[in-house]
Amino acid sequence: MSAPRAPRLDDVALQAGVSAATVSRFVNNPDVVAPATAERIRSAIAATGYVPNMAAGALAGSRSRLIAALVPDIAQSLFNDTVEAMIEKLAEEGNSVVLALTGSDNNRLDAEINMALARRVDAIILTGIVSDPETRERLRAHPVTVIETWGLPDDPIDVAIGFSHRAAGEEMARFLRGRGYRRPHLVVPRSTRSERRATGFVERWLRDGGPEPTRLEVNVPSHFGQGRLSFRALSDLEEMPDVVVCGSDWIAQGLIVEAQAVGMRVPDQLAVTGFGNLRLAGDMRPTITSVDVDGSHIAREVIRVLRARAAGEAVEPRIDVGFRVIARESA
Repeated sequence: MSAPRAPRLDDVALQAGVSAATVSRFVNNPDVVAPATAERIRSAIAATGYVPNMAAGALAGSRSRLIAALVPDIAQSLFNDTVEAMIEKLAEEGNSVVLALTGSDNNRLDAEINMALARRVDAIILTGIVSDPETRERLRAHPVTVIETWGLPDDPIDVAIGFSHRAAGEEMARFLRGRGYRRPHLVVPRSTRSERRATGFVERWLRDGGPEPTRLEVNVPSHFGQGRLSFRALSDLEEMPDVVVCGSDWIAQGLIVEAQAVGMRVPDQLAVTGFGNLRLAGDMRPTITSVDVDGSHIAREVIRVLRARAAGEAVEPRIDVGFRVIARESA
């Protein structure tokens, strides 16, 4: 017995009572077809089980509808909400998203970029800023949309959608000084983003007349255990800080748990802040003061940029989505 024939575009056209050309237009761009006709075609596709050949469409046109999203990691990542919202919205637009992990130190970045370019993706979305000059120039040399997210460099590869980490650090310093804290201690993950926030914090703190903050560096990616170890390291300081500024909510959570385990009251005896405004920040007791970055806003801007590029419209190279300090119980 021969294998059953796969449903074809002509079968959909016959079922919907329209031409094959109309079905083809709908598959490539649903918005160009009248709503009533589009609904008939959707019903016919469901009834026949037709699966569009997107590869053929990519050869016929200029878009593959394939997007590469490159992230350092997904375990306890600050970027998960952004990536989830972005993939959901890209899928709603008819795109397929390839999610690739570049490693916390970006050791797989070149390989994943090469794979994305080889697949002729419409866009490469990067979490964070590419610092290597050769990689930046190589991406600029290809006719592909490159979107750097979660940062705002002065000279983007193509388009940057994010915020100033230095400004976020400055704002946290202003916030804590306004709350009356005077002896901050920084727990800084070893990443460019975290270092920029720490630099912004220290510069603003010193400018406002405060003493030099103490600091501890930890490896990336951030995790709960680092917070516990960071609390124990406080005993090595000459003077106990009155607030610990953590590079992530995970670190803040671990530090609070360890402080409470030895009977210390947060924030009465030690205040703690995080970064990222993860769900746990609002679920903890005490709830964690944190810096919020709207991942859904980043996702919406990504979609807007891709739509504009598909239409041949100009796009601004730097899009600032901002941030905000969320004041909660821990500081």
